[in-house]
Amino acid sequence: MTGPRSAVVVNPSKVADVDQLRRTISSGLSKAGWPAPAWYETTPGDPGRGQARRAVAEGAELVFACGGDGTVTAVATALTGTDVALAVLPAGTGNLLAANLGLGTDPAAGLQVALEGGRRRIDVGVIDDQCFVVMAGMGFDAMMLQDTSERAKKHIGWPAYVFGAAKHLLDRPMRVRIRLDGGAPMPRRPRTVIVGNVGRLQGGVRLLKRAAPDDGQLDVAVISPNNLFSWARLIAAVASRRERVPKMETFTASRVEIYSNRAQPRQLDGDLIAPGKAMKISVRHRALLLCVPQPDADPDLAHDASAAARRAHRS
Repeated sequence: MTGPRSAVVVNPSKVADVDQLRRTISSGLSKAGWPAPAWYETTPGDPGRGQARRAVAEGAELVFACGGDGTVTAVATALTGTDVALAVLPAGTGNLLAANLGLGTDPAAGLQVALEGGRRRIDVGVIDDQCFVVMAGMGFDAMMLQDTSERAKKHIGWPAYVFGAAKHLLDRPMRVRIRLDGGAPMPRRPRTVIVGNVGRLQGGVRLLKRAAPDDGQLDVAVISPNNLFSWARLIAAVASRRERVPKMETFTASRVEIYSNRAQPRQLDGDLIAPGKAMKISVRHRALLLCVPQPDADPDLAHDASAAARRAHRS
């Protein structure tokens, strides 16, 4: 066996058939000449960070994260700052990093991407002791996640978020002050503030068009629609990939501070964290080694992911 030592961190509650997943991964690795992986299951008390750290301590050179947003974010946090690669095996309704890699909800495609050897060092956003790879948010986007049921996501996938969003379209805006790289506070009354490392939302919608995963900068979207008509215009502009989006300001910075006059819902990579009055975000430049579709130097992390998926199902 000449391939790298690997481990799988899996959230069994997100995988319909764990035994089938084991067979798929073990068979694929064996055919490629890789040794059998070590397996670790997440728990309610540890969604993946501790398991990934154990895998690294026991010699893993690559860790597969199989689960939803929380699992992937926890594993990414554990691997940040190491030379151990992260490979995403999406499960359930998928997750934001899988969407940005073009993997959908197909674990076999994620396995194929890892086997083909595309590797990219990407930036990681940091809030306190937690990391995010795709985006963090305060306000409407976290409320949407909060009010989308697991049952709806299981049955209809990412479109279930539409129902959670509809409940909050006319909520009153936040009062916030935003500081970028230590500059003067910018007072705003947005519905949400999103800080992104890469730009795609669920469903492949690209919100932050200029976001690059390894430029040492975070992209900030301040979204401030004030009625249903302005929401409709904003959504249409984002969906049609227009250069200018009404009611959305964008900035770039390596350090972002958001302060609200009251506690707000917050999220990291599509997973809720505790509400708070502040988000203080910094960036760690090229701190995470990520398995990506080839060519691994393409600015779009999802470049040619569909070809990898086709190869996965031919093998």
